[in-house]
Amino acid sequence: MRTGFAGIVAAVVLQLATAALPAQDTTFTRTEVMIPMRDGVKLYTKIFVPKGTTQPLPFMFIRTPYGIDGFEAAGIARGYGFLAKDGYIFVSQDARGKFKSEGEFVMQRAPRQDRNDPKAIDESTDAYDSIEWLLKNVPGNNGRVGMTGVSYPGWLTAMAMLDPHPALKAVSPQASPSDMWLGDDFHHNGAFRLSYGFEYATMMESGKDVTQFSFDEYDTYDWYLKLGSLKNVNDKLLKGKIPTWNDFSRRPDYDAFWQRQAMKGYLTRVSIPTLNVAGWWDQEDFYGPITIYRELEKHDRGNQNFLVVGPWNHGGWMGGDGASLGNIQFGQPTGRFFRDSIMAPFFAKYLHDKGSLSLPEALVFEAGANEWRRYGAWPPKEAVSSRALYMREGGALGWEPPKLTGPNAYDAYVSDPSKPVPYRPRPIAATYGAGSTWSRWLTDDQRFAHNRPDVASWELATLTEDLTIAGDISVTLHAATTGSDADWIVKLIDVYPDTGMTPLFMNGYQFMVANEVFRGRYRKSNEKPAPITPNTPTDFTIDLHTQAYTFKKGHRVMVQVQSSWFPLIDRNPQKFIPNIFEAKEGDFTVATQRIYRSASKPSKIVLPVVNRVAQ
Repeated sequence: MRTGFAGIVAAVVLQLATAALPAQDTTFTRTEVMIPMRDGVKLYTKIFVPKGTTQPLPFMFIRTPYGIDGFEAAGIARGYGFLAKDGYIFVSQDARGKFKSEGEFVMQRAPRQDRNDPKAIDESTDAYDSIEWLLKNVPGNNGRVGMTGVSYPGWLTAMAMLDPHPALKAVSPQASPSDMWLGDDFHHNGAFRLSYGFEYATMMESGKDVTQFSFDEYDTYDWYLKLGSLKNVNDKLLKGKIPTWNDFSRRPDYDAFWQRQAMKGYLTRVSIPTLNVAGWWDQEDFYGPITIYRELEKHDRGNQNFLVVGPWNHGGWMGGDGASLGNIQFGQPTGRFFRDSIMAPFFAKYLHDKGSLSLPEALVFEAGANEWRRYGAWPPKEAVSSRALYMREGGALGWEPPKLTGPNAYDAYVSDPSKPVPYRPRPIAATYGAGSTWSRWLTDDQRFAHNRPDVASWELATLTEDLTIAGDISVTLHAATTGSDADWIVKLIDVYPDTGMTPLFMNGYQFMVANEVFRGRYRKSNEKPAPITPNTPTDFTIDLHTQAYTFKKGHRVMVQVQSSWFPLIDRNPQKFIPNIFEAKEGDFTVATQRIYRSASKPSKIVLPVVNRVAQ
């Protein structure tokens, strides 16, 4: 059973699903049109021209698959008031095949392959054709267009850059995915993001609107576990009717389908001023905006490619003051600062020729210290050194390599797919269901996992001075399994002091600073998975991405390793099955996992330690 779903997450929809347009709006002249695309399909579009304007204005263009019925004057005031004060013609549009737009919706439609075919379409051509129509048919414009959006609208913004209209003068793709197999919504390093992938795909492809799957249990951990193997999703529920799920099940590896979708190969021809925005604790798309920034940076000749990363969840910078996330306090209104002091001046400069822009190459918020830092590059190239923290005996972390020798220098745990480690404290509500706190789960206290017998932990002694990191984090595990496949989840954690914290429950709080999952079968190749040789120490290199953070004096640094993260990540059978989506119940096996910490096999996490604070 499914029920209608009015909106996704407020941050994604950007507070636009608000009250209907007043009968007598005195702010905008409002127009609804169906804009024709080059293949004859028409896209539903709303245009809001400020009343009383004496000078030509630029367009602010937002494309979305989430529906624009709620995009009205009140929504513009609430979600974009910080931009509206500078004067823009606001344009919103239903993406192809969604809500009131014609055509077929294709999830993350790959860029067209034949660029010489005048009828070939993709999201880039839809943006181009829409801009062309707006310039010709909306009077009072100054010939300049800006685009922005969060999440899927951010991806639509990034896609518009691939073959940009000459009038597209500034873009801000925010929390945009860039590779759905390597690191964004649907997979991380080939490990399938089960709960999100299932719920999002069914929501987006059950009809032209957004339609939420209705669970018959509140705790989705139980629901997914009872469902059993991934094979049962189509066999028992979807019956092959959800195209994206069919892609999941037929294409478990990084094949040409996923590679064609990924942005990396297309970002070589982009030359538009770009404000890339990410949140350190984005529960959906952190990999994407960082990757887009880095790819653009390779070809940035005019110093017009900027990165801003703040202490936010998915889209958190566009709503609220950003002074906290979950239980973590940041001491200042980071969201308001971004909107008023970064995003508004960025578009004012490039679309209005107004004001000045003092953005550094990378502006990042360093949580812990709770300060914004300005860097000339990201990751920083100066004042940072790579230092390894080693897993040691007795659950310790240490700066010195281990000295133990022999085959027994390891820590072990038993991973049972029938009792997987939950990714957060239970009960776990549906991603977008009543009572869901999905938007802040990355800030959950990790103490629920620390003492589980199927989680290994190592801890550094209490810090006697601040430890600041800025840049990329990597992990090397020397590990063995009794199975022939394994997942490795690694979490870097800030352990708060045991006393003296306010409120009281923050004493001993385990705050997850960085994390990632790695599916062992892909250690040699993403395209051609291979079984792990049982009971054989094997090297696994895991990218924990990037971070700016200060572990304060009196805190401790912890690393946790586990082999399940359910139902965020699907259960690995721990027996090599060419396609896990075809695994049967009898394929799931209990495995013993060993993490080596010897002189010859030193498992470690490498941190980018700041030697001096950037100014």
